Amino acid sequence: MYRIVRKEVLAPGLKRFDVEAPLVARSARAGQFIILRLDEWGERIPLTIADLDPEQGTVTIIFQEVGKSTQLLGQLEEGEYIRDFVGPLGRPSHISQLGRVVMIGGGVGIAPIHPIAREMKRAGNEVISILGARNRQLLILEEEMKQASTEVLITTDDGSYGRKGLVTKVLQELIIHRSPINLVVSIGPLVMMEAVCRVTQAAGIKTMVSLNPIMVDGTGMCGACRVQVGAETRFACVDGPEFDGHLVDWKLARQRAQMFVAEEKQALQEHEERRKGGLGGCGCHCHQ
Repeated sequence: MYRIVRKEVLAPGLKRFDVEAPLVARSARAGQFIILRLDEWGERIPLTIADLDPEQGTVTIIFQEVGKSTQLLGQLEEGEYIRDFVGPLGRPSHISQLGRVVMIGGGVGIAPIHPIAREMKRAGNEVISILGARNRQLLILEEEMKQASTEVLITTDDGSYGRKGLVTKVLQELIIHRSPINLVVSIGPLVMMEAVCRVTQAAGIKTMVSLNPIMVDGTGMCGACRVQVGAETRFACVDGPEFDGHLVDWKLARQRAQMFVAEEKQALQEHEERRKGGLGGCGCHCHQ
């Protein structure tokens, strides 16, 4: 059992947990992830690590309540426990001194970009971070990213904070005025990462993306998280989650991301009906 030592509401439906997991905190590296399970019947939820505190033995996760399982997770409070918290999983980011690197985080993707940016800065790089959100209310970790970066540039879709528009517009300007750029790392919605890769491929800039496809066991056994990278089928859980964005089959990635949308919607609807009916919110079989 893993205790939640801190809970923070970052924005509507967006939560931060600091979870007591000393072994994970001591061994995890930037770019890796964990898989948690709320209870015996719970879904396995993969979440990229947003921060680590080896001294306190805590791991920070940030998640958006988009379905039944993440809603149930978000209902937990400080002092309560998560049944399973497995990690670190996946391969850590490759950190080295490259020169000028651009980190691009969109929405919740700002959370996993944070530890990578911090380690890149510690390695002696000039780190320019571009953060994108739908509006100011949904922008997260601004102060943390300022500490982890040399410079932070912000965009919002509605213009309520920073520049109005997409992260790719800012990236294009950096390519024109701040070259050379030695590496771009992009984490966020698939459509954003694909758009970033189109811009950087035209400019010949190496670009890494972090993929979060459907995942079950997290050890490479089930094959659910397979992605096409170049001519190879790779598993995001053991070969990733970071891949060369210029080699990713984005069309296939989008198709696979939509495979269980109907089932997820049904599970959420049934959960809401049970809750409204006064049957409780744990989601286990005792309410069926």
